[in-house]
Amino acid sequence: PHRFRIKASERYPTGPPAQPGIVAHGVALKPGKPICLAVNQGKPVVILPGFPTSAIFTFHEFVAPVLRALAGLPPARTAHVPATVPLRINSQRGRKEFVLVSLVQRADGLAAYPIGKGSGSVTTFSCADGFIAIDQHDELLEPGAQVDVHLLDRALEPADLVFIGSHCVGLDVLLSALRQRGYTAKTLYVGSNGGLRAARRGECDLAGVHLLDPETGEYNRPFLTEELRLIPGYGRMQGVMFRKGDPRFDGRSASEAIAAAVSDRDCWMVNRNAGSGTRIVIDKLLGGARPAGYAIQARSHNAVAAAVAQGRADWGIGIESVARMAGLGFLPVQQERYDFIVPADRWERESVQAFRQVIQSDPVRSRLQGMGFLL
Repeated sequence: PHRFRIKASERYPTGPPAQPGIVAHGVALKPGKPICLAVNQGKPVVILPGFPTSAIFTFHEFVAPVLRALAGLPPARTAHVPATVPLRINSQRGRKEFVLVSLVQRADGLAAYPIGKGSGSVTTFSCADGFIAIDQHDELLEPGAQVDVHLLDRALEPADLVFIGSHCVGLDVLLSALRQRGYTAKTLYVGSNGGLRAARRGECDLAGVHLLDPETGEYNRPFLTEELRLIPGYGRMQGVMFRKGDPRFDGRSASEAIAAAVSDRDCWMVNRNAGSGTRIVIDKLLGGARPAGYAIQARSHNAVAAAVAQGRADWGIGIESVARMAGLGFLPVQQERYDFIVPADRWERESVQAFRQVIQSDPVRSRLQGMGFLL
């Protein structure tokens, strides 16, 4: 995406801050590094970063405490709770880093799932329960690390149903129907393997998975244990997404198109995140090859389709229904199963039973079939 630079004369119509001017420009904070602190004619000036998440965190860290002090108020007392990190979180040494998290309840306490980094998405803030701060001297948090979560809202209300796993647009239909019945749902998209591990740890009610067992050639069922049960989902077609009219893909089979794309360094792919079921399919198709764009990872089928449609990539692997909605060309590769794994001790929960009813309802099944899913 293009970034636009604003000239100083446009940002400050009367000229940059003076007397004494800029005090600090750039801090050891992530997100929020570009903040500018200045004094202009005896008045404090704070120039927040342009990206929403950066602006929110720098306001919280630098501006709000000063405003409270000027108003004669004591320092803010934010609510916080202890939690365990279930996934490895990498950080950058030299900068204090804020990481937004979503909390899920498990038998031994709360688990704090990171829900994406970066400074540009305000949507991520709306999905978060709180945030953790990683010290500037730390490079990572290992799974199982104990953290202190600063809550964004003092009233932490658990959802009726917690979903962790692989994203699918069909799931959006199911959860929408569930919400119409009065149930709330929390979703965390961490890939099929991440969902399976979360179900084994008892951190979710449902895990959406599409995992192929190479020994049996069967999807999902071979990964069940005595502690896990399965709600049958639906079939969907995985394949190559590309912009219609691209001669490198039009009229070819998927295998021919992929072979040609791998040998063309000007043909860029967009990959899927490690741990996702689609990433397993991709690596199997590539057979160890690393085409241009292999290191660029998207976290959902929608993100892959958007990258291809916008010209940021030439091709990617995703499901047919998403390619169709994005107006892209599609070359089928293989059919797969997208199912739901449930911890056995949550099988009789009211929200899980409601989900089982939803997926069997005729209106929902008709809508899924209309989107191209196989029931």
